[in-house]
Amino acid sequence: MTELQTASMVKPWAELEGRDRHAACMLAARDGDKEAFDALVADLAPLVWHVARGSGLDRTTAEDVVQTVWLALLRHLHRLTEPRALAGWLITTTRREANRIQHRAGGTVELSQEMAERTPTTDPSPEHEVLRTERDHQLWSAFHKLSQRCQELLRLTVIAGRAEYRAVAEALHMPHGSIGPTRGRCLNNLRSLYDGDSGS
Repeated sequence: MTELQTASMVKPWAELEGRDRHAACMLAARDGDKEAFDALVADLAPLVWHVARGSGLDRTTAEDVVQTVWLALLRHLHRLTEPRALAGWLITTTRREANRIQHRAGGTVELSQEMAERTPTTDPSPEHEVLRTERDHQLWSAFHKLSQRCQELLRLTVIAGRAEYRAVAEALHMPHGSIGPTRGRCLNNLRSLYDGDSGS
C-alpha cells in the first residue's frame, strides 16, 4: 500500500477533539461518510440521552426522543451553518423535543432523582465524567446531596464543555453569564459537603 493510499484512509477527525472533531465529522457526513456520522453518534449520544432523561422523561420516551433527534440531525445536516456548534444544537433540539412530548401528554413529568441519574449501561455515566478522579463513596454521597439543579448543571457542563455554555444555559433556562459562576458555587458546595462527610 502506498503512502498516498494510506494517507487517504486516515479520517480527518481521527486526531481531533471536542468541537473541532464534531465539525470535521459533520462535514464528512454531509459528503455521505457513514463512518463520520457514526462517530458523531458515539461521541454525543451520552449528551443527548442525558438531556432527554434530565427533562423528566421515562426511559422508553427518552429513547424515542433520542431517535427523533438523530433523525432530525440527518435531515438538517446541510442546513446547519455552524458545524462547531453541533453540541449546542443537539442540546437545544433534544430539550425542545422533550418539551413537545410532555405538552402533548398533557403536562410535564415530575423529575425524580432516578430519572436524572439513570443512564443506559452501554454509555458512560455523566457523574463519572464530573467526578472521574474522585470515585470514592464519600464523594458520591456528597454529590447526591447537591440540589437537583446543581447536579444537572455539573453533568451538562462536563459533557458539553465550556464552549457550549450558551447551549447549556438555554437548556437549563439560565442566563448565559450565570453558568460559570453558578457552576463554581455548585463545586464549592460539593467540596464543602465532601469535607463535612469525610470529617476533614
